[in-house]
Amino acid sequence: MFQVDEFKLIIDKEHLSAKANMDIDKELFYSFKDGDKPILRIYNWEESFTYGASQKEEELDFEYGKSSAKRITGGGILLHGHDISYCIVTPVNSVKNASVKRSYEELCKFILDFYKSLGLEPSFAKDIKDIELYKSSFCQVGFEPYDIIIKGKKMGGNAQKRSRHTILQHGSIPFKTISHPKGGYSLEDVGIFLNEDDVIDGLIKSFRRVYGTKEA
Repeated sequence: MFQVDEFKLIIDKEHLSAKANMDIDKELFYSFKDGDKPILRIYNWEESFTYGASQKEEELDFEYGKSSAKRITGGGILLHGHDISYCIVTPVNSVKNASVKRSYEELCKFILDFYKSLGLEPSFAKDIKDIELYKSSFCQVGFEPYDIIIKGKKMGGNAQKRSRHTILQHGSIPFKTISHPKGGYSLEDVGIFLNEDDVIDGLIKSFRRVYGTKEA
């Protein structure tokens, strides 16, 4: 299980560009050293999109919002500006005796707890027999094993980047509905209406509650 006594909390409420947000995540991952406290970063976006590490921007033929950037993780195009994102950076050994698949479950526990605190019943896509798993060039269209499903709707996904010593996992919580065919579903689509501060505060409370950690 994921075991940390203390963590460093970073909150970016400013609506940052896609490049600024992805540069910060990248810097947190590559600068993380042995002995550093695990990091939880929660952040906001301007209207923008990101795309997976294996995708090439010149081949996307897609525009949305004010900016775009490549993630250091995989997956497809993901629209932003209606979501709050999280990023966890932690030593590999903080997820003790866990495979890569198991580490996803451990690091997503607080996200599931957040949705449960709203009276919802989240599940991983892999655990729903009626969902066929498949990849798409758009994150909110395909179904990956650790995508989070609520009332049959995909709420969001999670992705990892690993080195020998460090794990970065990030994902998004879409809390507002956008009128774009590739935008996917949001909390508003299942009857939950929150503002940005509600989501940020809820995620921090769930992180503390699930992992029993405190800020360093």
